[in-house]
Amino acid sequence: MVGNRSGKRQEVEHPYVGMWVTKDGYIRHELLPDGRYDEARGNRQSAYQGRYVVDGDHIEYVDDTGFTADGDFKDGVLYHAGMVLYRENAQ
Repeated sequence: MVGNRSGKRQEVEHPYVGMWVTKDGYIRHELLPDGRYDEARGNRQSAYQGRYVVDGDHIEYVDDTGFTADGDFKDGVLYHAGMVLYRENAQ
């Protein structure tokens, strides 16, 4: 995500935008093109929301409560906070 002087967000495309899910489908992690993410857990939609920044194959998260986490993409898989997520429909 890139800000500008007007305070508006610009969408920044990178190859990791989209839905990432655990093998069992319990965690669904959507990386939005505006630098925001929305994570669902089980039946709980939007369990966590916040912003993220991708630098190469590394991702940094800050949820809306201020909690931070990170992860790495390797060979088409997202390793995040002890979880392994796959691109939706690529399992």
